[in-house]
Amino acid sequence: MNRKAVNLPRNNNIELEKWQAKKFEDIKHFDENRSEYWLARELQSVLGYAQWRRFCDTIDRAMVSCKLNEQEPEYHFADVGKLIEHGKGGKRDVGDIRLTRFACYLIVMNGDPRKEAIAHGQMYFAVKTRQQEVQELYNRLDEDGKRLFLRSDIKQKNMLLYEAAKKAGIQTIYEYAAFTDKGYMGLYGGLKAKDIAKRKGIGKNKEILDYMGSVELAANLFRITQTEDALTKNSVTNKVTAGETHYKIGKEVRSAIKRIGGTMPENLPTPKKSIPQLQSEQLKMIKGKKK
Repeated sequence: MNRKAVNLPRNNNIELEKWQAKKFEDIKHFDENRSEYWLARELQSVLGYAQWRRFCDTIDRAMVSCKLNEQEPEYHFADVGKLIEHGKGGKRDVGDIRLTRFACYLIVMNGDPRKEAIAHGQMYFAVKTRQQEVQELYNRLDEDGKRLFLRSDIKQKNMLLYEAAKKAGIQTIYEYAAFTDKGYMGLYGGLKAKDIAKRKGIGKNKEILDYMGSVELAANLFRITQTEDALTKNSVTNKVTAGETHYKIGKEVRSAIKRIGGTMPENLPTPKKSIPQLQSEQLKMIKGKKK
């Protein structure tokens, strides 16, 4: 498909949205039945992913989300081949994936929200899904499904929190770790991440969020979203204030749990399977079925 080069508009959000939408339109294909579809390798470029491997990680998460949405991944993510030119006019077949609009939507919803192209992709591929319908779907999920659903949401929201923390002057990984601990300390009654891991029997260098049940994940999701909102809304530019804000919000979430008679997060049980284990099992089932 021949495409003309388009110069990126500057300082005009409306024009930028139109430009980005045109890029998604440019790579849209139609089959013999006039059904629209996109190819993953072309979408990878438009979304700004330099490495196919990293983009495939996002696709894997999207396929798990597809299954959680009670849809058939093999229909929305169909394996296809693609010929590309190399050398002296030769061609070789590389793997590609034919994507429905819904598949593209799930990909951008599982992508890096800090990427401008991802944000525009979320608008372009948006499906008519009401919040109530999402809640009803969540309620139908079993415990493992709820954990996968919430953990995926937390991954995106943590990226946004990281950006808000950077604007507050938090630059190094050590500063960010200390900032993260502030939130945990507020929510977990003074416990830092390493203390939580030890208390719950989670091994060293493991991501503690991957070993939480749905109730605990939901509490942490609320902590994360409210802290990001507070830092952004109040235009916090001081890392000390950012840490204090994170601690205060974590403590408020803990107080809310106490008021309603809930179990404190540090006392909630550790699931037998981690999130990566659940994702791996789901992907094996999905890819096995596709074969």
